[in-house]
Amino acid sequence: MQLPIPNRCVAGQWLAELLQQEPQIENPVVLALPRGGVPVAYEIASAFKAPLDLILVRKLGAPHFPELAMGAIATGNIKFINPNVVNAYQISEDDIAEVEAHERQELERREIAYRGNRPHVNLTGRNVIIVDDGLATGATMHVAIDAVRLKLPNSITVAVPVASPDTVAAISKTVDNIICPFQPYNLSSIGQWYSDFSQVSDSQVKQQLDQAWQQ
Repeated sequence: MQLPIPNRCVAGQWLAELLQQEPQIENPVVLALPRGGVPVAYEIASAFKAPLDLILVRKLGAPHFPELAMGAIATGNIKFINPNVVNAYQISEDDIAEVEAHERQELERREIAYRGNRPHVNLTGRNVIIVDDGLATGATMHVAIDAVRLKLPNSITVAVPVASPDTVAAISKTVDNIICPFQPYNLSSIGQWYSDFSQVSDSQVKQQLDQAWQQ
């Protein structure tokens, strides 16, 4: 394993090798954060011959700085707000509500577009692996973890190829295990650590999910 990561598929293969060395992760369910987490999670699910599903989360971008996460939301009215960002940029409750309303619409659109009427995998008592292509602030992952915990799994493992050490430390306090082989201190964007970080389309997500669900 070395940087830069060639692409998301290779990242998934690397993570699968590391996860298979963890004896406590038996018979897992793999959940991807779309869209970028899907190609990574597909490889992990394939290696484990495990069910693959989505955990739908949307970042709440700060007004005027949409790339900066002031929080995130997930299906089921789960919400995480980063007080440090909100206070630093003096973001009002009205601003948060406006951004949240917009992102909830997109969350519902993706639920229908990706999953249709397919029932969610039952997570109760299961070992769940939550996967993304990298973590910047970790806001969306925090919300994903909260949403999964409500389903009463046996354990929660987070698997990502790259994240900052601070984010890994924060996430590790909320889950049973975190696998993250690359933890650069100077992480300004996830894409800088990949050779190919081209955008994952809705059709790619749907195609890989269909392939996984037919196996």
